[in-house]
Amino acid sequence: MTTPTRYREITVSGPPFALGCQLGEAAREEVRGFAAIALERVNKTVRISREKALALAAATLPHVEAYSPDMVAELRGVAHSSGVPLDELILLQIRNQLQPEKEAGCTSFALAPRAAGPGNVVGQNWDNDTALDPFTVVLTRRPEGKPALMTATQAGLIAYIGLNSEGIGLCMNTLPAPSRPLGVPHYYTVRGIYEATSLDGAVEAVARAQRAIPANIILATPQGPADLEVTVDQVHVLRDSGSGLVTHTNHCLHPELQPINESFPELIQSGPRKQRIDHLLQAAGGPVGLETLKQALRDHQDFPRSICRHANDHPTTGFWVSVFSVIIEADAGRMHLSRGNPCTQPYETYSLN
Repeated sequence: MTTPTRYREITVSGPPFALGCQLGEAAREEVRGFAAIALERVNKTVRISREKALALAAATLPHVEAYSPDMVAELRGVAHSSGVPLDELILLQIRNQLQPEKEAGCTSFALAPRAAGPGNVVGQNWDNDTALDPFTVVLTRRPEGKPALMTATQAGLIAYIGLNSEGIGLCMNTLPAPSRPLGVPHYYTVRGIYEATSLDGAVEAVARAQRAIPANIILATPQGPADLEVTVDQVHVLRDSGSGLVTHTNHCLHPELQPINESFPELIQSGPRKQRIDHLLQAAGGPVGLETLKQALRDHQDFPRSICRHANDHPTTGFWVSVFSVIIEADAGRMHLSRGNPCTQPYETYSLN
């Protein structure tokens, strides 16, 4: 059977509740399917009962209501039309709060126009669980009074990897660091970034949240590439220092945060992957085109624990692979996406415009 190369595309628009209703209707089966297996997949790496997980979801709701009533209204619309209860939709947003090593690895980069032929670019391999592929779509939202956004996402999430109509492109990585039981889920602050129009606005969208978990967010913005190392208390911004290139894997790079690395185990060969992506992109010796970026994301040094990740014998994360690979041209409103490992699947192009 031929593996599909393209994700299903969905477009929704309007005020928050109506937008959510359209999404829940258009992606009903994907939302229901994702909700049905989400906790089972979490339990492959950590044991947590359904009762405890739903109790945490319920306790999270006041935090998200305070951060963005519009986002909650959208989820209520999804619940209304999909038949998936709101607390189960909230549970989808907080899966990465339930796992000690969070949910994914990922190797990412962001480049300024002087370093990348295509303009402001951000990209990564998304290393995760292949069981989520059937519930993944390319979703364009056109909310009233806010920037449009297009994301590669599991249906039911409030935001994920993608770009907005203001020239902001976004990828994200797990960042092992201290967490706390309750707070605003990571995906809500990601959605907040899509509502911004500048790097300063993106930082503010994260900083104003009382966050539950750490995360890394790498951006292409009108002000150039940037990486946000987000802890529960602070947002540290890493810039390109004139090179036009920022890269990140799954450990802290900011000088103030580097001591944290000593307290957490290295997540799926984060150090070697960082060294390798730096070498591949710096070795290009000039503006890096799309084909060079694709080849870097297909790299198999240290296979199967490589940038293009494949199944291996790790007892808890060995089933993670590069489920998709993405390169986002933020200025042009385009996203190039491989459905599966980029070494075997072609990149398909999706356009926000």
